[in-house]
Formats: sequence, C-alpha cells, structure tokens
Amino acid sequence: MLSAELKETTKIIHQLLEKKMVVQLKSVGDKEDYIKVLHLFYSFFAALEVSVSKHLDLYFLPDYAQRRKTKALANDLKFFGIIPLPALADKIFLPEIKNHLQALGVLYVMEGSTLGGKIISKMMSRQAGIIGMCGLSFFNGYEEQTERMWLTFKQAIDQHIIQDEKAIVIQSANDTFIKFSNWFDLHL
Repeated sequence: MLSAELKETTKIIHQLLEKKMVVQLKSVGDKEDYIKVLHLFYSFFAALEVSVSKHLDLYFLPDYAQRRKTKALANDLKFFGIIPLPALADKIFLPEIKNHLQALGVLYVMEGSTLGGKIISKMMSRQAGIIGMCGLSFFNGYEEQTERMWLTFKQAIDQHIIQDEKAIVIQSANDTFIKFSNWFDLHL
C-alpha cells in the first residue's frame, strides 16, 4: 500500500519538520505571533495549491475542491483584519510539480497536515487568546470529518497508483517536507 510506504519513507524528514513546528507553535504568545504562523502557512500552501491544481487528475481525487487549504488560511487572516497578500513562495522554494504523481506527493503532505490540527487549534486558542473557532479554521481542518477525509485520500492513492509510479509520489512527498522545512527556517 502506497500510503504505508509514504508514512515510512517520509518519517524522518516529517519528524524533523514537526519538531521545528512544535517549537514555533509553543512560542506563540499572542495573536500577532499566531498571525505570523498563518502567513507562513499561507505563503507556502497557496503557492503549492496553484501548482497542484494545474497537474492533479481529478478522476483520482474528485473531492479536491473541498480539500483546498488556502481559503481557510485566507479566512483566518481576514478574521484578524489582515488581507492576505499574493506574496507566495517562489518556485525555487517549492517542490517540483510537473505531473499528477508529483501533485499527489505534495497532497500527501498537505492532507496529512490536517491530522494534528485539533491539538494545534486548542493550543493556539489558549496561547493566543482566541475565543471561539473563528481564526482557527485552517488548523481545524475538516473538523469532525478530518479522519474520514484522510482515509479517503489514502484509499485514492492506494487504489490508483501502480508500483512503477510509487517512487515519484514518495520523492515528491519527501521534497515537499524538505522544502516546507526550508521555508520554515527562512521565515522564523
């Protein structure tokens, strides 16, 4: 199963990125700090979504429109009175996306980011003093549907990717973790 291979082969770089994020998220002390985190995610994810949208075959993931993260990030920024600027990550900071398989590798990372969202949402609410759920839509992911959406994504890649294609998806996922980690370092 490709989803299991992805989990195993991206484990180390995923954990390294996660450690950086946890340190940054624990340092959030107010709304301004939280807005910086939102900007960091917005600038990277918005650029990724533009490229993914150009190359993703919707036959494999027909619910892709529901999976867009940039809109949630933009809404969170707008809640705090910030208009998201189109200052997006430049191509040199992004993983290569020239085909459907690379797009799926990128989406593995983006979709996986929803899994820890509930914990992060509670943490940001407490640390930044955010009352209610407004301003936390990105980290809330798909709310009570998060697990179902993740399983649906994993099933899609497990059912539609053949053995010869797996290496491309895996490399793209690893590249995405590395590039996001570099983006994170650049903007801390």
